[in-house]
Amino acid sequence: MAKRFEHVAIVGKHQARGIRPILDEIADFLMGLGLEVSLERETALNTGITRFEALSNEELGAQCDLAIVVGGDGTMLGFAREMARHGIPLVGINQGRLGFITDISVDHFREALAPILAGDYEREHRAMLEGAVWRDGDSIFEGQALNDVVVSRGATAGMVEIKVDVGDEFVANLRADGVIVASPTGSTAYSLSAGGPILHPSIAGWLLVPIASHALSNRPIVLPDHGEVRLQIVAGRDASVNFDMQSLASLLHGDLITVRRSAHKVCFLHPKGWSYYATLRRKLRWYEGVS
Repeated sequence: MAKRFEHVAIVGKHQARGIRPILDEIADFLMGLGLEVSLERETALNTGITRFEALSNEELGAQCDLAIVVGGDGTMLGFAREMARHGIPLVGINQGRLGFITDISVDHFREALAPILAGDYEREHRAMLEGAVWRDGDSIFEGQALNDVVVSRGATAGMVEIKVDVGDEFVANLRADGVIVASPTGSTAYSLSAGGPILHPSIAGWLLVPIASHALSNRPIVLPDHGEVRLQIVAGRDASVNFDMQSLASLLHGDLITVRRSAHKVCFLHPKGWSYYATLRRKLRWYEGVS
């Protein structure tokens, strides 16, 4: 029997125009079902909604048993990383554009949420990346990513050269605008734009995708998600690394970026009958031309 919920957190893209009425509407709907409602602290502060308890991410993780995220995939990415270690399941209501992981339409949230809140849903776990930047043997930056880790050239510089190792094996020296290490979730993000394949979320693998490689033979490759990927800056000025939206600029020659599977996974809840392939058809318009 799937779990029914008691205490729901609401997180919103508080910069979005017109978000407050939507959050109020969702909160009223939840309370009408007898659920306790809290707001994520930044959401409460920036929308001016004061009739609910405003909790920090740590407090949400300790007190709530479900979080509803209203916004786009970017909003979900940031919050999902915070909640993964608490094991809090997430439901995404899309107010953005694509919405690969915020998959419930804001116009139909009642029909989608009611069965989920009653315990009728599809549960899905997504793997995350974690890693660090090392300089002269010391860790100078650590991060987690649900989508990808991206090493890229400086804004005004030429290409960057990156030495790639997987586990104990040397793979290649890539001369390119950068390189992406993407999770299956991230395979429909920047990696897809850079020519990488789509990886089903159930596959235990990462994508290594060169960005505008100098050599046409440098192709994307699917890697197993065990072991460690190491990316070392060999040449190029002002390179940077991004773990989703967490960035470190001005990497130096010799800096080493390590990437591995995180010990935590993100848990998403979807309406019953949800299909990953249907999501791809809808978001990528694969249905075009079908009569």
